[in-house]
Amino acid sequence: MYPVKSDPHSSGKVWRALWAAAPQTVPVFAGYLVLGMGYGIYVQSLGLPVWMPMLMGTVVYGGSLEFVLASLLLGAFAPLSAFLMALMIQARHLFYGLAMLERYKGYGLRSVYMIYAMSDETFSITCSAEPPEGVDRGWFMFFITLLDQLYWVASAGLGAVVGSVLPFSTEGVDFVMTAMFVVIFLNQWEKEKQHISALIGLLVPLVCLVLFGAGSFLLPAMACILVLLVALRRPIETIEAKHGETEVPK
Repeated sequence: MYPVKSDPHSSGKVWRALWAAAPQTVPVFAGYLVLGMGYGIYVQSLGLPVWMPMLMGTVVYGGSLEFVLASLLLGAFAPLSAFLMALMIQARHLFYGLAMLERYKGYGLRSVYMIYAMSDETFSITCSAEPPEGVDRGWFMFFITLLDQLYWVASAGLGAVVGSVLPFSTEGVDFVMTAMFVVIFLNQWEKEKQHISALIGLLVPLVCLVLFGAGSFLLPAMACILVLLVALRRPIETIEAKHGETEVPK
């Protein structure tokens, strides 16, 4: 038996990919630091353990879903309702995964992790970022994904620690979840060339709130939104295409 020789360049390749990926994730770090700390403080305000935000950030890693799950943990045991809600909130990640299948192909276990840890911010970076010359693409995208998740877990943990020692009441901090959804809505409104989908997402929950009440309107609203978006997909795509053709380049 001959000893197995390690590739002297393999560690250098990994480190080059890490250093190339880190600058790409700086905006994500800034956003996650604020939102993650808010999430950690929010979880503490509910009376959950300090380690809970870090655990959910590692296992669930769902952003908005984690805010919802934190409150569900204190409610009645309803696994079917929790499953359907999680599916509706995170259903967009199914399309993220399909879009990245070709881009993540051939990277072994790294691909499995990158698909698992896909977030909105990671998707927006990895779908367009290109590694510098001489940097391994697989490791480059792997470290973008890993760093983004580490930022979220660390920020949530820091928020939980801060929330546990705050000398004042954290009552009302759960509004951070509402604020987050408002910001996401406004951001999507600015990006979309048509506002049909945004108006559907705004008006349908209001109608369902009136019909079903505050305690049970969420799932019917999400189901109606999904049905309407699927039914109106072609008109929405047609409007977007027309806007793209008529847009004057700057």
